[in-house]
Amino acid sequence: MERGIVLVGLNHRTAPVEVRERVAFTNGRLEPALRRLMALSVVAEGAIVSTCNRVEVIACGADPGAVREALPAFLAAEHGLARSALEEHLYAHSGREAVRHLFRVAASLDSMVIGEPQILGQLKEQYAVAAAAGASGQVLHRAFHKSFSVAKRIRRETGIAEKAVSIGSAAVELARGIFDRFEEKSAMLIGAGAMGELTARQLLAHGVGSVMVANRTFERAVDVARDLGGMAVPWDQLSKTLPLADLVIGAASGGDFLLGPAVVEEALRERRRRPMFLIDLAVPRAIDPAVNQLPDVYLYDIDDLESVVADNRGARAREAAKAETIVEAEVEAFWRWFTSLDVVPTIVALREKVEAIRQRELERSLAALGDLDARQRDVIERLTTTIVNKILHAPVTALRRHQEDRAQAFYVEAARRLFRLGGEPGSSDEEE
Repeated sequence: MERGIVLVGLNHRTAPVEVRERVAFTNGRLEPALRRLMALSVVAEGAIVSTCNRVEVIACGADPGAVREALPAFLAAEHGLARSALEEHLYAHSGREAVRHLFRVAASLDSMVIGEPQILGQLKEQYAVAAAAGASGQVLHRAFHKSFSVAKRIRRETGIAEKAVSIGSAAVELARGIFDRFEEKSAMLIGAGAMGELTARQLLAHGVGSVMVANRTFERAVDVARDLGGMAVPWDQLSKTLPLADLVIGAASGGDFLLGPAVVEEALRERRRRPMFLIDLAVPRAIDPAVNQLPDVYLYDIDDLESVVADNRGARAREAAKAETIVEAEVEAFWRWFTSLDVVPTIVALREKVEAIRQRELERSLAALGDLDARQRDVIERLTTTIVNKILHAPVTALRRHQEDRAQAFYVEAARRLFRLGGEPGSSDEEE
């Protein structure tokens, strides 16, 4: 059966944070969405990747064109949006290009911060959800696990990770533009996810004196605060504790903004207008953008980090070029495997069809010849079998020979068309 791999999505290059946060799969929405994805008649396998910087759906189906048409509608319907509201932000990749894109994402070559390590962990977690939900199959299992090994190989064989900056270090650079010294400053982490924790660690590593951690689940706040050497804050005490924070890291998503202008203005009043630096890492955003209009407040969202990391791109570009070469080699290897999935079924179908013709014509001939003894029948049987095997030898050998090269797909398609295999138009065992 013909297979197709299709990837449709949007990222930080094609859509602003206002759009990305509207289509993010947050708060337990991933697994139900996967079930609805698999309910589409054109989808045989599927997975969803949803991070701060991208939302992508990758799927396999017998009709790639139909899959490519269905996925934008699926994304829009999942979030109650008109398809037209998303289309200008979407990209779509099919076949080899879809595989290349997945490998580049895993290797952080498509990230806002090239070389950042978080994306690989996020990809593993979200593929695990797809696998647990029974949404992935042979093709996506191989594709995702190969993407993981590609990412590890690139980190091992290039210096891309050494030259990259993390989201946390970008936040530090922004904060240094506000505060000359960190030693006497206090930070507050709102939300205890991996990215927020890494950012807090970066601030501590650069001299921030103390950190507070607020999380909806207090036990989780206690655990993270213990790891950071900080203090846990009950969720309902967030606004009362906010005036103590010079730097605020918003890393918790929710239906509504967690911090708005009124709360921050009250904190400023208690702080006697000492400046506050706020970085919003969450998608959907945790801090109302209107907060940035307040005097003595400096608010940045995740899109603002792009300008911070721009200075490092030149140094990373050389290592990224090496990484791209590795990706190309790995895409080629995967594609040989993927296209080889059709070789054995094609050979089997070809042999079955020719054998069916042989058997039918043999029976007709034996019936026409009348009364033959066993030896005569055996001679005719062996003769027709030998003829069939000699005729099949060349096409079967060609298919097997090209199983591991780029011409394989051409030979499979040619064989199926020439011998009318697998429901080709006009397919019939009857000779015309």
